[in-house]
Amino acid sequence: VNRKIIGYCRVSSNKQKDDLKRQVENVKTYMIAKGYQFEIITDIGSSINYNKKGLNQLIDMITNSEVEKIVILYKDRLVRFGFELIENLCNKYDTTIEIIDNTEKTEEQELVEDMIQIISVFSARLQGNRANKAKKMIKELIEND
Repeated sequence: VNRKIIGYCRVSSNKQKDDLKRQVENVKTYMIAKGYQFEIITDIGSSINYNKKGLNQLIDMITNSEVEKIVILYKDRLVRFGFELIENLCNKYDTTIEIIDNTEKTEEQELVEDMIQIISVFSARLQGNRANKAKKMIKELIEND
């Protein structure tokens, strides 16, 4: 069976379309250099929203034993929380995950990014004054990092 190599690229919002283009270019360049035959799957949505079209398509392909390897730019491009869950699923279906930029972030960096993600998701569900407070908190987290 000819299994595929999939480059998976994701950004959090429509505002980051340029970021997505850059990410796709980086992943393509890397895979071409490696001599891979590949397909690209993209998503726009939070890394803690697990109901994204591309992610679900990828999971379906993995569980159909169609994927040899997933290539991502950063670990958190796939999912922010529960990476191990996806990793275990991949192991069961003999799919490997290749991370291009494996620069280890400090625990503080990871924590701040996680906090920003969580607050962003919840503040998007809030109205008026509470949303403004959450946005202010995000701004302060980013500035103090």
